[in-house]
Amino acid sequence: MFSRIGQLIFDNEAVAKTSDFTMGLEIEMQRVDEDGNLSQEPYPSAIGDEKTNPWITNDFLETMAEMVTPSAQHALDAMHYLYVINNTLRSALAPGELLWPMSMPPRLPKDKTKLRLAKMGPKKEAYLKEWAKRHGYSQGTPCGAHINLSIDTHVVEMVLEAFPERFKNEREVRNYLYTVLAQGFVRYRWLLTYLYGASPLVEENYFEPGKGLPHPIRSVRQSKYGFGTKFTGDFTNLDRYIARIEEGVKAGILTSDYEFHGPVRFKGNADLKKLPEQGIEYLELRMLDLDPSSSVGVRTGTLRFIRLLASYFIMHPPLKENEVEDILLNADKMNETVAEENPQEVCQYQAKARAILKSLERYANQIQLGPEYSEILEDLEDRVENPYTTPSAKLLNYVKDGSLTEYALRRAKRYQRAAQETIHPFKGFEDGHIYTADELRQELTR
Repeated sequence: MFSRIGQLIFDNEAVAKTSDFTMGLEIEMQRVDEDGNLSQEPYPSAIGDEKTNPWITNDFLETMAEMVTPSAQHALDAMHYLYVINNTLRSALAPGELLWPMSMPPRLPKDKTKLRLAKMGPKKEAYLKEWAKRHGYSQGTPCGAHINLSIDTHVVEMVLEAFPERFKNEREVRNYLYTVLAQGFVRYRWLLTYLYGASPLVEENYFEPGKGLPHPIRSVRQSKYGFGTKFTGDFTNLDRYIARIEEGVKAGILTSDYEFHGPVRFKGNADLKKLPEQGIEYLELRMLDLDPSSSVGVRTGTLRFIRLLASYFIMHPPLKENEVEDILLNADKMNETVAEENPQEVCQYQAKARAILKSLERYANQIQLGPEYSEILEDLEDRVENPYTTPSAKLLNYVKDGSLTEYALRRAKRYQRAAQETIHPFKGFEDGHIYTADELRQELTR
C-alpha cells in the first residue's frame, strides 16, 4: 500500500523520477606498494594539490585516496565519471604503486604512529591527530563506497503543490522526504551488510596483540571492529538529528559535529546549526564495503538497487514518529548481528530478507521497471538463499595463511595494468585547475 505521497507520485506517473535519484559517488582506496604495504610515496603531483582538488583528495591517511564524482542523473553516468577519475588517479601513481581493492587496510606497521595522516591543512590535521588519539589509528583506515543521493526537484515541487496545508515550502518537503529515506536505509542497513558485505577478515597488525576476530565475519567494516566512532544518531526528524549530535559534542563523545560518522548523514550547509535554515540537500549513505571484484569498488547493479530501495521508501508509509528511535536502535543491533555472522552460514534474518526482496520485486513490477532490475533482484535472492554466493563468502575461497593479501595484490595489479592501457587518459587535473561540478561533467563526457 502506497502512502498518500506515494499514491500522488504514482497517479502522476512520476515513478521514474523517484527511481532516478541523482547520485554522486565517493570511493576511498589505500595506495600500496607491490608487496602490499602502505605506500611511502607522496600524493601524486600529476593530479594537482590534495588540499584543493575536490575530486581526488585524501581522507585520514596520506595514502587513503578518495575519488569523488560530480552528481549524475543516471547510475551509468555516475559509473562513467567514476571510471575516468579512478583511471586518472591510477595513471598518476608512482611506478610500483597500486590501489588496494579491499575495504580493510593492508598490513599495517606495528608502530601505528608511523602512519602518515593526511596533509589537509592545520585545522583538519589537528582534528585527525585528536581523532587518532581517541580511537586509535587502525579504526581510521577502513575504506568504503559512499553514495550521495538527492531527490528529483520535480517530486519535491509536486508534493508541495498537492499538500500546501502540510508543507509551507520546498525546504520542509525536502526535510521530510530525506528523513523518510534516512529512516528506511538505517532500518534495512543489515540487509545491505548481508548482500554486499565484503570484509571478512583483517590483515596483520590491524588489531593490537592478543586481540582479533573469533572467526571470519561478513563485514568487519560494518561491525563494532570497523570504522570510527560508535555514536548513534537520531533520525526521528532534522531537529532531533542535530540535537543528538550537539549532545555528543557537549558530552565530549564527539570532538566536533564533523565526527558523526553514522551509516547515513544529512547533508546541506556545512555548518550543522545552519542546516535547518537551508534544509537537507542530499543524503550521504555510508554502509557499503568496497567491492573488490570491481576496479572502482562498486558496481552499476548495486547503485540501481540503492535507487530501487530509495524509491520504495518514498512511496510507502513512513515509521510513526514515536516509534522511530526504538525501531532504529533494534535495526542497529540487527546489523551488528549480521555483520558478525560467519559469511558461509545462513543469515539469522533470512526469512525477513526473503520477504523484503519479494516486496521489492512486486513493487518493481507494479511500477514497470526494466528487466535489469529483475536480474538484480534475482541475483540478490540467490544470495539470500545461498550464503556461499555472498561477496564475503566468495572471498574466503582466496584466503591464504589467514590473509587476503595475495588475492588483493593480484586484483590490484590487474586493475592497474588495465588503467595504464587507457588510450586517452584524462589529464585535466595536472595544471591544478579546480573544476566546478558542471565543468568536470563536461570534461569527463568528452
